[in-house]
Formats: sequence, structure tokens, C-alpha cells
Amino acid sequence: MNVLYIDIDSLRRDHLGCYGYHRDTSPNIDALAAEGIRFENVYVSDVPCHPSRTALWSGRHGFRTGVVNHGGLACEPFREGRDRAWAGTFFEDGWLKQLRDLGLYTATFSSFGERHGCWHWYAGFNEVHNCGKGGMETADEIIPQAIDWLERNGERGFFLHVNIWDPHTPYRTPLEWGDPFAGQPAAPWITEEMVARGRQGFGPHSPQEPTGFSDHNWHAAYLARQPGQIAGLADAVKWINGYDAGVRYADEYVGHLIAALKRMGLYDKTIIVIGADHGENLGELNVWGDHQTADEYTCNVPLIIRAPGLSPAVNSGLHYHFDWAATLIDHLGGTVPAVWDGRSFRQDLLAGQDGGRDYLVLSQGAWAVQRGVRFRHEGEDWLFLRTWHDGYKDFGPETLFNLCRDPHETTDLSETRPDVVRHASRLLSDWWGRQAALSAHDVDPLMTVLREGGPYHTRGELPGYLDWLRRSGRPEAAALLEKRHPAAPGVTQTLR
Repeated sequence: MNVLYIDIDSLRRDHLGCYGYHRDTSPNIDALAAEGIRFENVYVSDVPCHPSRTALWSGRHGFRTGVVNHGGLACEPFREGRDRAWAGTFFEDGWLKQLRDLGLYTATFSSFGERHGCWHWYAGFNEVHNCGKGGMETADEIIPQAIDWLERNGERGFFLHVNIWDPHTPYRTPLEWGDPFAGQPAAPWITEEMVARGRQGFGPHSPQEPTGFSDHNWHAAYLARQPGQIAGLADAVKWINGYDAGVRYADEYVGHLIAALKRMGLYDKTIIVIGADHGENLGELNVWGDHQTADEYTCNVPLIIRAPGLSPAVNSGLHYHFDWAATLIDHLGGTVPAVWDGRSFRQDLLAGQDGGRDYLVLSQGAWAVQRGVRFRHEGEDWLFLRTWHDGYKDFGPETLFNLCRDPHETTDLSETRPDVVRHASRLLSDWWGRQAALSAHDVDPLMTVLREGGPYHTRGELPGYLDWLRRSGRPEAAALLEKRHPAAPGVTQTLR
């Protein structure tokens, strides 16, 4: 049996037709989902990109690997010390090594490792194909290489990882390909009033600074699909169109890859997986086109598995992304390493049950220092966010959302439902205690991020951002951030 894992960067599940999206963004993925298992509640344990793929490939939370950030100490794995195995835990107990032990030849088509300096991620690959542009490749530059590889290697048992980047900003779908969603409305919750409220708010990638911390548009070459500012509803819809074009372009090349499998006689000999390293906020929590939080839209990812012998189904259980990695090992006859946090739910699948966990804890360390708790309480779905560093966004230390009644996280219920906050806080505390007991190290890496001065992508940005907030008519926001971060570099002098 072969495995093809199509890993689409920044892919929101609710922007796929098979998950109910009103636009025709994903006909090829939808067709695959009709033959496979569609998972509704798979969450990335650690976000964004580098922590996410480190957790998936190692089977462990960032709390235990040490990787929760995009730079600094918590961007690199904990040192294993004198008891380190010959090739280290990332190889000996990693996902790819377990697949190799089952006789699969492992290969990747991805520039991810180089883009993020994520060298430990390569452990266990027999072949690494760096597509050459540091994540700026489009699907037409990646998929033909993967198809060529399949034509030369399809007769051997393989695990092939193919990484497509198109939905990630900047939105760079070739202009000659067209604008398939022009004139179509965005989701109903995106309104003129919603955009106006967002413009009065603040934070990196909010409507007045959707590419960073000011109106400087470092994506200027891509303005045809991505406005430099979101001034009103028309700009918001254009932004959504740019994202959706990236999804549709990725889907078109997924179709080419699936057609190649069928042409080679490999389709019914291959487990095909569609997944993502994280989702994307498109207005939620006033973040546009980025993955800065431990919330529903950054952490809840699509997962579609089409496997010979497994009947089509919808699975609603709460799962981490490394749980499906453990399930794959189990399904192929391997043994999940004891060091893993991931656990197989294969028996539940075979029994037609959801399986899953009672709750999940999600961590963000590159754009905020934050953990989310995703849980079910009183028959409804909830998200609790505990924030230690807001990343200069408008978060308090505790935030609570009822996802059943408020799916886009617009109303914080932390003050009106302190009972639910207490319940979620106990869940977070229990999880933290278990992780601390399992960890071979004496530090929570999110606290390392705090000690280093905050999330990597926000360090040193506050003085310039305060100036921009005042120049753009938001002095109250500047004053609030000064109050919250009096010791940040460049701020103390401002306060004197």
C-alpha cells in the first residue's frame, strides 16, 4: 500500500465545497471526499507552520519538542543531552522512520524545511526535493515534478509528501488564469459594518495594515489579488477572492495529481490524504490572511482520507493532527512509538465511530503567546483562549467563544460565563500538568518566548506600530498597547 499526503498550506476547511462552502473552490478535492472519510474536527496542536509540521512529524506537542515559535530558542528542538539516541528522537521515534520500517520509501516535494530552517523535519526522508522558491512556488511548479517522480517510482511502496502553497499570502495565482469568483458574494458574516469595526480596531494584519504593522505593502507586486488596505466591503471581497483563487488553483493541480495516479494504475493502491499545516483567519479576531492565534480558524484544518477498504463517512470526533499520523502507522501494521502524544483511532474508524478526545489544547507562539482549549460543554462547542502576550492584537488575558452560536468568534463571553471559563481553565491546567510530567525538560517553551521578548514576528515592531496607530487615527489603541506593554523596547522612554 502507498501513501500520498497532499499538504496544502493555510487551507481553511470551510472554504472547501465538501465542507459546505458556497463557492466552487474545490471540485477535485470534493470528489475525493465523496469517496473517503471527511473529518470535521481535526486540530493542529501547535501553530503556525514550523511548530505544526514539527508536531505532526514527531507525534508530540511543542511543549515536549521545544518548538513553538518561528525564531529564537523556542524555534529549535530541545537538546536531548547525553542520552540522545544515535540518530536522535526525531528520527528514531519520528513518523517517517515508522513508515520506513513498514517498507515505504519516503519522499517529499517541499521547500518548507529550508523556508523555516526546520532541519530536524527532514529526518526519515529517503528523498528531499526542494522546489526552490522558499514557499513562493505555485502548484504548476510543484505538481509536474511530483508526477514525474511517480512515473519513475510508482512501482515501489511509497510515502510521498507533496506541499502546495497557493492559498498562503501573497495571493499569487497567475493573472492569466483569471478571477473565477469575481462578482460572487463572500460569506454573509462579512459586511460593510464588520469591516468598519475592524478598521477601528488594531493588530497586525487588521484592515488598516493587512500585510503587517503599517500600510507599507510588501506584497505590492500582488495587489491585483490582495488590496493594500481593506477600506470597505469591496476590498474585503477582493481579498477573499484572492484567497479562494489560490484554493481553486491548488485544487486544479490536485486533480492533475489524482489523474496521474489513475493513469498509472496506482489510485486503488494508494491511501490519499488531503490536509493542511494550519488554517487561516479571514476577518476572525480582526486578522486578515494570516495564522496568528490558537483559535478555530488557525487550528481547525481539513482532513480527507481516501483509503482502499475504508467506506465513505463523516467523522466528527475531536482529534489532533498527530492522531491521524498515529492512525496511519497503526493501519499499516506498525506500532506507534511510546513517546508520542498522538494516538490511533483506527478501531473507531473500523467500527464506524467518531472516537476522539474529550478536549484539545492548542498552542501559538509565533504571533502571540496563547493557548486555546477546544471543548464541548452543555451540549455545545466552545473555545477558550488564554493569552500571555497579545502580539499587539486586541485580546484580554481570557477570551471565551460559543462556536455553535457564534462561529466566527465575534462575541467574547468570558465575563458573562465565568463558570465556563473556570471549566476550561481546569482543562488547561490538567493538560499542562500531564505535559510537564511527560516532558524531559524543565520549561514550558511558551514561557521561553515570553522571556525573549514575545513572539518572533512581533519583536521590535511596537514603537513603529504605535506611531502608525496615531498617524492612522487610532490614538486610543496606541495608548492601550502602551499600557499593556510598558517594558517593551522603545516604549518605556515614550512613557517618561
